[in-house]
Amino acid sequence: MLGEYRISGRRAAEISASIEAAVGQGELRPGELLPPMRELAERLGVNPNTVAAAYRTLRERGVIETAGRRGSRVRPKPATTARDLIRVEVPPGVRDLSEGNPDPALLPALAGAFAAAAGQGDREPVLYGHAPVEPELARLARAGLDADGVPDGPVAVTSGALDALERVLAAHLRPGDAVAVEDPGWGSLLDLVPALGLRVVPVGVDDEGPLPDDVGRALADGARALIVTCRAQNPTGAAVSAARAGALRAVLAGHPETLLMEDDHGHHIVDLPPHPLAGATRNWAFVRSAAKAYGPDLRLAVLTGDPVTLDRVRGRQRLGPGWVSRIVQRAVVRLWSEGAVDPAGVAARYGWRRDALIGALARRGVVARGRSGMNVWVPVPDETGAVARLLHAGWAVAPGARFRMSAPPGIRVTVSTLADDEIEPLAEAIAEAVGPAGGPARTYA
Repeated sequence: MLGEYRISGRRAAEISASIEAAVGQGELRPGELLPPMRELAERLGVNPNTVAAAYRTLRERGVIETAGRRGSRVRPKPATTARDLIRVEVPPGVRDLSEGNPDPALLPALAGAFAAAAGQGDREPVLYGHAPVEPELARLARAGLDADGVPDGPVAVTSGALDALERVLAAHLRPGDAVAVEDPGWGSLLDLVPALGLRVVPVGVDDEGPLPDDVGRALADGARALIVTCRAQNPTGAAVSAARAGALRAVLAGHPETLLMEDDHGHHIVDLPPHPLAGATRNWAFVRSAAKAYGPDLRLAVLTGDPVTLDRVRGRQRLGPGWVSRIVQRAVVRLWSEGAVDPAGVAARYGWRRDALIGALARRGVVARGRSGMNVWVPVPDETGAVARLLHAGWAVAPGARFRMSAPPGIRVTVSTLADDEIEPLAEAIAEAVGPAGGPARTYA
């Protein structure tokens, strides 16, 4: 345990800094067990509460994880090497399909909506103590949720989907609790969960969503929460089907105490309807983001859920930022009301690009996934080699390591800005890149 490294410090900040420096330098390895708090306190000649505070800081920073009586360990992938840092340096002249952004040409112009919202704000300024949610935004959001079968519940507004998920997790869970998360899945979420001191439990995902057997095992083994992407799953494009939703509801019926969270960031960019699981458990939350359809810089998501969950989230929000700018909320109302985005048209454009690339790959013997959204997931035998060979051929794609835990290697290709005349050359480059040493392409399930 700890090899030859000696933890030092007299104050909590010094102790946590000593451990974090050792992790960053590789002197404390991923998975390595840290000393029990009382043992380390005795060794350093400090109060056990001082060590407890240091460990709490490291959990919150995502450096270590705690598993009850099994002790505290260095995270398998500490936050000092966050997944967001696993990216490709894109040289000039290389086509960048790695970032996961929507097509700017399909995003609405914002100037008019914000000008109108600012003018309304001049007439009706929002001051401390005013309602945190724009009434018309809540009405429109609730109408959309009702139409999609999301159970009735209060509405909150957060600074994006990840902000909502973080607040819900913090409202119910404690360090050491386990959270079942899709694998492959959203890299930022895979970083967030352990950064909160929680443990990630991977569950497999196919084109129809999380695998019920994997979810059942995770919950039976003690996972207290489950996070599901409704559609446009990142990175695989999975979308929960009606049949899969029924199977998952059956699993959740045996675990009614599970905290259930659903992420519907694909709203208004996907032509597949959502099949919500909301209400299958006592505590639940459903998040709908405006980022992909209206622009990431809006930083706005709508959150609904059971009354207890929403009351906790809103109470904690009041103690932090207070509210998301009502001017931003009014601008989004304007965009929604005026039909600034044609959801069917946007979904059709992304769908054509996605299906065209998958078809071109299939003709070359390469299997790829992408049922919905703006990404295509290509399983590969050698992830590093495939990314490097594609970069050499003039294409930058995202390495699968950003999105997976125990899932097999792959690459994510964002098709949102893919031009018609790029599809065949890109498919040819991918087929060459996934073959052995750039040789003939093979099929990978």
